[in-house]
Amino acid sequence: MSNDPNLWLEDVTGERAMEWVAARSAEAEADLETEPSFAGIHADVLAALQADDRLAVVAQAGDFLYSFWTDAEHPRGLWRRTTWDSYRSDAVEWDILLDLDALGAAEGESWVWHGARLLRPDYRKVLITLSPGGSDADVTREFDLETREFAADGFVRPESKGGITWLDADTTLVFTDGGAGGMTTSGYPRTVREWKRGTDLSAAPIVFEGETEDLLVQASHDLTPGFERTTFWRAKDFYTHQQYVLIEGEQRLIDIPDSAESSLHREWLTILLRHDWEIGDATTPVGPCWSSTSISSWLVAATSGRFLSRMRTPVWMAGRGRRTTSS
Repeated sequence: MSNDPNLWLEDVTGERAMEWVAARSAEAEADLETEPSFAGIHADVLAALQADDRLAVVAQAGDFLYSFWTDAEHPRGLWRRTTWDSYRSDAVEWDILLDLDALGAAEGESWVWHGARLLRPDYRKVLITLSPGGSDADVTREFDLETREFAADGFVRPESKGGITWLDADTTLVFTDGGAGGMTTSGYPRTVREWKRGTDLSAAPIVFEGETEDLLVQASHDLTPGFERTTFWRAKDFYTHQQYVLIEGEQRLIDIPDSAESSLHREWLTILLRHDWEIGDATTPVGPCWSSTSISSWLVAATSGRFLSRMRTPVWMAGRGRRTTSS
């Protein structure tokens, strides 16, 4: 039995732990509010966050531009969309898809927006993720953009740390609390399951898994035409991870240092090195980066299954909007 007098803090949502957090937060707020500049800064930041003339940040999916917006009247936010023509106009007309304040009031829950995944190619089905009160644990519910309602027979991921992504209209990859042994000791998902519509989540087959002592595992599926790809991540801790790509039914490890950060985009793989990388008898050193980061960034061809063995200073590929490496 542990003699740690603070072990009760491990129950992060327990009543005693929450009371302790609330007390510490109150102390911090009181300390900040005594600063002479606090009132002015608070008012300026609040005005900026609630200004009606803010630029609406959008993401395109199909024929529409989607945006999540909060203001004084909608503190929990509105998920909405518009067209390119309307977005370019002086008076944008927004189509409200989901009002989180109204949803929370109807369901008696303080919902916080955690994002949406639309399904190609018709963009009617959506996996919307919401957090109760802003916690790391959240829920995902399938939403129908034609009926503007949560689908009666849709996917529902119960509250847990984790996530879910589309494979097709009736199949998802889900990494969440799937029962005994499904979480790491850090409290994050240990397994990825392929979940079919209308079936029990606990019975969905495991298609990828990490170790209990890992930090977490994740999965994604790119539905971009011509670049369809399933990817799995196994994070051993905050600074080391492995990335696998599903190729011809085989989960192939991207053979780079575990300490490197990597990101796949279409035919390119971006690698951010934290340490020198030994490739045969050559060394790719950590050094200046073309981005604003302080670590090296190298682009290699992901689809060819090989890495450039003579990577040097990154250069710009004129007219293609991306960087590569000179050799």
